[in-house]
Amino acid sequence: MTRAADASDAGATTADWPTELRVTKDRAALFVTFESGVSAAIPAELMRVESPSAEVQGHSAAGKTLVAGKRGVTIKGVEPVGNYAVRILFSDGHDTGLFTWRYLRELAEEGGSMMAAYEAALAKAGLSR
Repeated sequence: MTRAADASDAGATTADWPTELRVTKDRAALFVTFESGVSAAIPAELMRVESPSAEVQGHSAAGKTLVAGKRGVTIKGVEPVGNYAVRILFSDGHDTGLFTWRYLRELAEEGGSMMAAYEAALAKAGLSR
């Protein structure tokens, strides 16, 4: 049985598994390297505003909350959840999202476009980072 078969993140593959998770010294990002070789420093702000928590994502696509004012948020801690995810503890007290390996990979690969879309949504709503 592969590790992916053990993961409760349905559809995860071994390429989605991290080989390294490290909070940067300034605590402003999570550096992740995956078995596939993909690596990235995922900004804390992006992880906070795109948290997989119900507080941010809602209970449907229409229920997603636009979270403003998180430019300076940092990572206070990272806690393992089983062998499929981590809980990120943010400096603003948010700690309810479970970041699965697959979701971290998505943030690593698509973070730039996700951040651009976030900034555009903030501008449209008259809010700031």
